[in-house]
Amino acid sequence: METIEWNDFQKVDIRVGTIIEVEDFPEARRPAFKLQVDFGEEIGIRKSSAQITDLYTKELLLGKQILAVVNFPPKQIGPIMSECLVTGLHRPDGSVVLSTVDMALPNGAKLA
Repeated sequence: METIEWNDFQKVDIRVGTIIEVEDFPEARRPAFKLQVDFGEEIGIRKSSAQITDLYTKELLLGKQILAVVNFPPKQIGPIMSECLVTGLHRPDGSVVLSTVDMALPNGAKLA
């Protein structure tokens, strides 16, 4: 495992956001959802896609607070421009468990 310096970690801007819209993403190579995530006034609403259909339904995702990297450059993913990276962890079967918070926080709260 490569080690990093504290300054490297500080460059990654990870924020709490609330999923406010979830749509199917049939154009994706692997099953995925298109998400809109509200990161509060400072950052606003960002779009992303996430391959999380194994464990989550649209109904489970709507209103869920998640952790996402908000300072990557936008990336074209099929027909949408991804504006943030929703984070999660892979289970042994390959499905993804979202990184979330265990208590409600204001949208835009920064991981410290």
